[in-house]
Amino acid sequence: MKYTPSPSLVSSLCLVAGSLLWASPGHAQTASYPDKPVKLVVGFAAGGPTDVVARAFADYASRTLGQPFIIDNKPGANTIIAAQAVASAPADGYTLLFGATNHTMIPALYSKVKFDAVHSFAPICTVATSPTVLVVGPGMPVKTLSEFMDRARKSPGSVSAGTAGVGSSGHFATEMFARSAGLKLNHVPYKGAAPVVTDLMGGQLDSSFATLGSVLQQIRTGKVNALAVASARRSPLLPQVPTFVEAGGGSYSADAWYGLLAPAGTPAPVAKALERVATEFARSEAAAEKLRGLGLDADTTCGSAFSAQVEREVATYTKLARDLDLKAE
Repeated sequence: MKYTPSPSLVSSLCLVAGSLLWASPGHAQTASYPDKPVKLVVGFAAGGPTDVVARAFADYASRTLGQPFIIDNKPGANTIIAAQAVASAPADGYTLLFGATNHTMIPALYSKVKFDAVHSFAPICTVATSPTVLVVGPGMPVKTLSEFMDRARKSPGSVSAGTAGVGSSGHFATEMFARSAGLKLNHVPYKGAAPVVTDLMGGQLDSSFATLGSVLQQIRTGKVNALAVASARRSPLLPQVPTFVEAGGGSYSADAWYGLLAPAGTPAPVAKALERVATEFARSEAAAEKLRGLGLDADTTCGSAFSAQVEREVATYTKLARDLDLKAE
């Protein structure tokens, strides 16, 4: 006689099987995440904006999740060294990248890297943004963005715009605005942001599309003049400075982000745990105060929205670099 188990027995067996699956080593590992220290890789030296934000997040995550989040600075090669270290790490949530906007510029500038800036990573969340701000020094006698554009149009190539180097975020921001506004600016690359600010204040340089944090103090003390902020809304740190849209600069926007990425294939429960703590960090008053001191705004874009943003930026910067024939290698 053929044996047919009763519905109640089938139901009981299913429950047992489900319990065994839930208790499997892989699931138990993600359910208890993290159960050991987490390494947070930063592609910049200690003390810079990305490192400072990463350390603030690491401190918050350590206290919230009950395990140390340890900063591992791997500067060099425009953050390629750090990104490579994370892309090749196990996708278990214990080696993470704390990156910034320049991560999406890597494909535009380098063809010989061993990872894909989009597909080798699982973007978790941004935790902060820094708007780009157009500043001019005392050698540039303009008060508004319209005056700046008029001057640049009347003498194409005569208005200098300093950046931290060829292929830097400031360089891309400069070229994006010049193209959108139909201007020809004289790009002057420096070796870092500090000498740009020095020459701006000294009158040797006309302008710079700079991250707000790098020029906030000089703006507040009147040593440089901010003409417009390249974000969707005015910065609460500079409420008197209009956005590019308000100042007649079209729809130009160039926010820089700081955020958390994991290796591709990181388990969804681990990604969700990290997303939750990143969101809580950005919403905390302590984080907001810390970020304001750096000229940054607490801001979160997570999961699929962050992934889409990364893909969009990679496509934009790659096209721009191709049009300008930019290569860093």
